[in-house]
Amino acid sequence: MSSAVKFQGSSKSRFLATANSRVNSYFREANLSKQANSAMWIKSVIYLFLFFGLYALIISNVFSPWAMFGLSVALGVVSAFVGFNVCHDAIHGSFSANKTTNKILGSIFNLLGANPYVWSISHNMVHHNFTNIPGHDEDIEIAPGLIRITPEEKIYPVQKFQHLYAFPLYSLASLSWLFRKDFKKFFQANLGPFENKHPKIEYFNLFFYKALYIFLFIVLPLLVLDVAWYEFLIGFVALHFAQGLTMGLVFQLAHVVEGTDFPTPNDSGNIEENWAEHQMRTTANFSTQSRIAAFLLGGLNRQIEHHLFPTICHIHYPTIGKILKETAAEFNIPYIENRTFLCALKSHYKILRKFGSEARVAA
Repeated sequence: MSSAVKFQGSSKSRFLATANSRVNSYFREANLSKQANSAMWIKSVIYLFLFFGLYALIISNVFSPWAMFGLSVALGVVSAFVGFNVCHDAIHGSFSANKTTNKILGSIFNLLGANPYVWSISHNMVHHNFTNIPGHDEDIEIAPGLIRITPEEKIYPVQKFQHLYAFPLYSLASLSWLFRKDFKKFFQANLGPFENKHPKIEYFNLFFYKALYIFLFIVLPLLVLDVAWYEFLIGFVALHFAQGLTMGLVFQLAHVVEGTDFPTPNDSGNIEENWAEHQMRTTANFSTQSRIAAFLLGGLNRQIEHHLFPTICHIHYPTIGKILKETAAEFNIPYIENRTFLCALKSHYKILRKFGSEARVAA
């Protein structure tokens, strides 16, 4: 097992202590729970209704192939939103104070084609602890050999075109998750610096829920729908392309934009700053003033707040964001944000061009 990176002075972060104190005071004085409120529950019900409703409409077999194609694309986008708004909080344990509620809502992740147990390790434990650290944060290993976003990654000639093919490649994220990514991460020796040792029940869960997904989204539709096999295949791929592109874009805009760092450990294997400041230098927000983004993205457009306070429900991030931004300014710590989604997208594109140009020079 590779050794875990340590953050120097992590116990001496006055910034984090001050931010924690102010956030806790806000909840205490407002007499609010840090978990989901009524608005969060209403939003979650809406997304789950759309998800199961769209699936039922497709399975009903009363629409033309073109209509079912549109419904499939819509289901793919809604699937990503369910992951953002419901499952993400639940798997972090921030949706509810009740562990059973979180587990039930987190298990919906299986119906999106992804394994919640693997995600809880790779995302909650690895990504959140070792954000943007090459060789430790597997979330920045987007497509090794094809997409390069850090100086430490090996240069390949094809990467000079990565700004052209990266976005279509993101569309494959959901299909990869379903058929490859979960299995690879589950059975590889280590996840980041952690040795993979799984409870026996998780072996069963991995294969059972993958089989359940395949039955619900491949076998059953082929049995009940009056469409040719190639028409079904087009709809299935369209669903996952829509889901994958939605997920891929949102995830990349949080950490792979201009201004974010990709620090490497020093000779002692440590990061020369405390954990909280590391999070502030490796994470970015976008569209923080947009109510539409807040409703659609489940707080993933406010990754700074999420990384500092992952156990607080994202519905509270707008208020926490004000507190955190003011505190960061007091301590002269960066608070990286792009004003709009398009600004963040443009910034990510520039990162792709930057590292792609290095491949062009090397060639």
